[in-house]
Amino acid sequence: MMFPGKQILREAEALLPDIIEIRRHLHRHPELSYGENNTSAYISGLLRREGIEHITGVAGTGIIGVIGGGLPGAGLTAGLRADMDALPVTEDNNTSYCSINNGVMHACGHDAHMAMLVGAARIINRMRDRFSGKALLVFQPGEEKAPGGAKLITDSGILDNYHPDIFLGQHVAPELLSGTAGFCSGPAMASCDEIYITVTGKGGHAARPSEHTDQIRIASELVIKLKDMIEKAALEQAPTVLGIGRITGMGATNVIPEKVEIAGTFRTFDERWRQAAKELMLRITGSLAAEKGVRIDMKIVEGYPVLVNNSDLTRRAASLCGKLLGSDKVRDIDPRMGSEDFSFYAEKYPSLMYRLGVTKEGDTIRQLHTSTFDIDEPAMATGTAILAWLALNMMH
Repeated sequence: MMFPGKQILREAEALLPDIIEIRRHLHRHPELSYGENNTSAYISGLLRREGIEHITGVAGTGIIGVIGGGLPGAGLTAGLRADMDALPVTEDNNTSYCSINNGVMHACGHDAHMAMLVGAARIINRMRDRFSGKALLVFQPGEEKAPGGAKLITDSGILDNYHPDIFLGQHVAPELLSGTAGFCSGPAMASCDEIYITVTGKGGHAARPSEHTDQIRIASELVIKLKDMIEKAALEQAPTVLGIGRITGMGATNVIPEKVEIAGTFRTFDERWRQAAKELMLRITGSLAAEKGVRIDMKIVEGYPVLVNNSDLTRRAASLCGKLLGSDKVRDIDPRMGSEDFSFYAEKYPSLMYRLGVTKEGDTIRQLHTSTFDIDEPAMATGTAILAWLALNMMH
C-alpha cells in the first residue's frame, strides 16, 4: 500500500504558515554548536504540544522523538535527522526575521531543516494508525563542529535502544530550484580532516643566513611538496583536495622567525586512500625535517568520514519522490567536496542524505555559509511533504 501523495502535499501546504513561523523563530535565535539550549527547549515544546513522545539531553542538547505506528506487524524504524546548530557568521540580510544574536547566523539552513522535520512529524503523527513501524525524530546538535553531534550520538549507544533500520537526512540546496529534489548514490560527500603543522628551527637576522634555518622557506617547500605529491598519488585513488588556508610566521622584513604554523584541510572520497594519504603526509614531513635540520610537527585532527548514500535506499527514495512530485522534479546530482557528520549514521545504518531545492526560478542564488544566505520559504512545503512521504512509505 502506498500512502496518498496528494493528501500529504495538501497537508504540507496547509502546515506551511506554521513551518515558516517555526523557521523564522529559529532563524532569529540561532545558537552555536553544542550550545543549542534555547533551540532544544523550543523544539521540545513543539513536540510536547503534538503529544509526541521524546527525550531531551541527547549528546548535550539533542532530542530524540518517537512516533510509533498503530498497525500490528514489524515495520521498519526510520531515523529522520535535522541538525540544530548555527554558524559564527554575522548576518547581512534585511528581513523581519534576521538573527538577533550578533555574530551568529543560521547560514546553512538548519533552521529550515528543523522546521520541516517538525512539519513532517505532524503529518506522520496524524497518520500513525496507517503504519506499523516507527519514526525516529533526531534533532541533532553540533553538525558544524568536530567531532560532530552525529558521532556523539552514535558513540553513546543511545540509538541501540531504538534499532533504526534506515536513516534519512534532508539538506537545503540553493543551486536547485524550489520544488525539486536531488539524489546522489554512493559516495556523496567527502571526508574532512584538519591539518596543523608547526615548523620550528633557529631564527635570526635575515642578513646572516649562515646563522639560522629559514623556516618561511622550509614551510613553503613543505606546502608545495605535500600538495604536489598528494595530487600525484590521488590520480590513481579518488578525487582529493589538500587545501592550505593559513601560513603564519611572525617575523619581520629582516627577522627570520623561529616558528611557522600551517593549517589546512584534507578531503577525499575513499576511506582507504584517506588513511594512506595521511601516512604519506607524515612521511613527507619527516623527510623534509631531517633534510633541513629543523623540527616539523604535524597534527592531523580526524573529522568526518566519507558520506556514502546507500544505493538501494537512494534508488527507492528517488523513485518515490518522482511519484510524489513528478519525475521531472527529481535530479541526479554530483558528489561534493563538502563534508557532513551525517556520515556517522551512514557508517552504521543504510542511510540517505538528499537535497531540497530552495531557490525560486529567476531569483539570485544565496549560497550556504554566507552572510546573505536565505531560502524561498514556500519550498519548505515540498521538503516537509518529501520527508513525511518517504518515511511513511518506508516504515509500513
